[in-house]
Amino acid sequence: MRKRIIILCMLLMSLIMLGACGNSEDKAGGSSNGGSSKKGKTFKIGATQIVEHPSLDQAYKGFQEALKDAGLDVEFDLQSAQGEQNNVKTIADNFVADNVDLIFANSTPSALGALQATDQIPIVFTSVSDPVGAGIVEAMDQPGDNITGVVDLHPEAIKETVQFIDKYFNGANVGLIYNAGEQNSVSQIDAVKEAAEGTSLTLTERTVANTAEVQQAAMTVASEVDVLYIVTDNMVVSALDSVVGVAEDQKIPLIVGEPDSLEKGGFATFGIDYFKIGYRTGEMAVEILKGEKDPSDIPVEYPKEIKLIINKEAAEKQGVEWHDEWDELAEFLETNE
Repeated sequence: MRKRIIILCMLLMSLIMLGACGNSEDKAGGSSNGGSSKKGKTFKIGATQIVEHPSLDQAYKGFQEALKDAGLDVEFDLQSAQGEQNNVKTIADNFVADNVDLIFANSTPSALGALQATDQIPIVFTSVSDPVGAGIVEAMDQPGDNITGVVDLHPEAIKETVQFIDKYFNGANVGLIYNAGEQNSVSQIDAVKEAAEGTSLTLTERTVANTAEVQQAAMTVASEVDVLYIVTDNMVVSALDSVVGVAEDQKIPLIVGEPDSLEKGGFATFGIDYFKIGYRTGEMAVEILKGEKDPSDIPVEYPKEIKLIINKEAAEKQGVEWHDEWDELAEFLETNE
């Protein structure tokens, strides 16, 4: 009888030890399964944007779509600064106080505001043309400890645009309207000046401090120039309707910096797809939220491609002389008319 009792005790102890090992393996497997320890978590993302206009809105939609496709449970809090720099700081500070899991900064001012507000919360940005010049990152391959993203300016876009204007509007005086208080715009204007060196073009600049000044600036510069070129300046693009009106009234070709401005009446652009750069930024956010990478592990990226896109309807309204080779070189904006 004693021998049976000893055997039963040994069997019982073996079962207990096996159960303990099984539990230990389950815990280890859960903690090392590519961020599965966060399974079931609802992430809170603060999205900050300097102003509302089609390009920024498309970037935000792309960002949201990437997180949706990744299957993450996310609560989005979108805040627009309505073009006011003071609002940028308030929005960023509120996100920090709310202890959001990540900040999506959609524009240069928004990225700077978020970076000034926190060095702890991860930040991903897009719709930023010159993150190095703006002081957001040290270099494209050296993102910050808590910030990275995707720029909205292809390295060849401005050069291609200036060459296009020089070829088809040879000798033109080109009007530039921008907000001198936005680093994103200043860096682009500097790039336009550099690209125009050695060409037949001359440049005429007008700066604005708010959207209310855009129409008057366009009317003033239109009397002096042959072509208008609007870079991706958030303030001017948000009031682009007034520039389009002047271009049509004065029969001046309006070159723009991105495809969404074509839909508002621009004639041509060497543009990118803002939805795609927003989506790519969202993919970066997914890696960060899952704990797979830190922002410092993800280099800042350029858009993958640019393309010449022409709005034929706008070309006609602005009195543009058509060149048959554009039929082969360009894609064309689809309109309902």
